Formats: sequence, C-alpha cells, structure tokens
Amino acid sequence: MSLGIVIKSPEGIVLAAESRVTLTINGAQGQPSHFVNYDNATKLFSFCSPHNHVGVVTYGLAAIGQRTAHSFVPEFESTLPAERLNVFNLAQRISQFYMDQWRLVMPANYNGPNMTFLVAGFNEGEPYGRVYTMDLPRNTEPTEQQANINEFGISWGGQREIVDRLMQGFDERLIPLIAREFSFNPEQQQHLKTILIQNLQLPLPLNVMALQDCVNLALLFLRTTIEAQELTVGVRGCGGPIELAIIKRQEAFTYIKHKSIKV
Repeated sequence: MSLGIVIKSPEGIVLAAESRVTLTINGAQGQPSHFVNYDNATKLFSFCSPHNHVGVVTYGLAAIGQRTAHSFVPEFESTLPAERLNVFNLAQRISQFYMDQWRLVMPANYNGPNMTFLVAGFNEGEPYGRVYTMDLPRNTEPTEQQANINEFGISWGGQREIVDRLMQGFDERLIPLIAREFSFNPEQQQHLKTILIQNLQLPLPLNVMALQDCVNLALLFLRTTIEAQELTVGVRGCGGPIELAIIKRQEAFTYIKHKSIKV
C-alpha cells in the first residue's frame, strides 16, 4: 500500500509520502477479510547530524513484525559512526540494519509485498544528488536511480496506478494484459512499453524545473492519488497528512510539510 515519491532535480531533491497504514483483518471462518486504516504513520524521515544530508521514504509493507520502519530510527542511529557517510554507504547500512530486524521476526517463507526504501541525499563535493532503492527482503543491495550524476528523474512506488497514468500515459498493468491477449514475447513487450512511453509520457522538463516546481509536482501526484482513491472502488491505501521535505547541496534535510502531534 501507500505511495512514496522522490524527485531528483538540478536544484535539489524532493521527498514526499502520505501517512496511511492499511491493515488486513482476517474474518472468522467463512467471513471475508476487511481493511483497517490508520492515518498517522511516518514514512518520510531523516537522521541526526552529520547524517542529515540524507532522507528516506518507505512504502509497500507497513511493518516488520509489529513495528514500522520509522519506529526503528533511534536504534539505527545508535549504530552510525561519528563521521559523515556517503549516500550509498548509508543506504547499505539501512538495508543491513532492517534485514537484521526482518530475520528476527519475519517467517523464512514470507511471500508478501516488499518493504521498499528510497534513500536520497548529497555526497560531499558533488553538485547533484544521489537516489538509491532497496526492496526488502528480496533486493537488499542499493540500486541507484538516475545513475549518471547529471541525470535527473522521478522515482515512485507503492500504489502507483494513478501516478503511472499521469507520468507514463498508461497503467503498468496494460503491458501484461496486451501480452496475454496477443501472445507477445518479452522482447515485444519491452518494445511496446518503449513506444508507449516515448509517445505518451508526460513532458516534464526536469532539467530546467525549479525546486518549487518539483515540490508542486510531488504534491500533485500525492493529492491526485488520494482524491482518486476516495472516489473509486478499491483499496484506499493512500491518505492522511502529506509529508514533504527537500535536501539541497549545501542545506540539510528540511521539512516543508510535516505533521505534528495535536489534541
């Protein structure tokens, strides 16, 4: 469930997520399952100095055992060295730490959704940011998005159907549907996807977009997904307050939208 977004632009990085956790409650024998939502989860977070040049967005599986990813942050921070790590090394440590927690409580034959981490930030001396993704427990090695340092782009995941349609011009489920109907082999499927993206993709000039425009874009994707789910039939896995932060080359992780405890 949920939706997480990271935008890497020339002026900095935008990280955004909503706050809903969806639990599946199994009914009594013969009774259907149902979903229960809680709208105050934290899926966007950072760490104390000197590691506050990096932010993390999580989506997918909501918890390891009975605990969310955010609930482990104090324990993870206690393992960090005094010197600043680069983004890749910090992403590796995040992956290793959370896999250690996973092995303690999760079943060996787990076959559910991944808990995905988008880790983004700046290395010292580099002009532009770095973005890495890990899908626990299956893909634990950090994989860089927009691997060319001068390349900019958008990473998103979770309940991505609405953003896919806005960004690509089609839902990711379209390719398998067409492949089954017309018996396309993998090469034909990839060719079809390439043609669709080339002709339908939202024309976003990220190379010249100001950081404020990227903030507006992330909010558009999150708000549209939340509002569309409120009006359609399906799992309403996105909701609650939107949280959004930016990281700039010479400025640490800064919340632009951040929920607070209130009465």
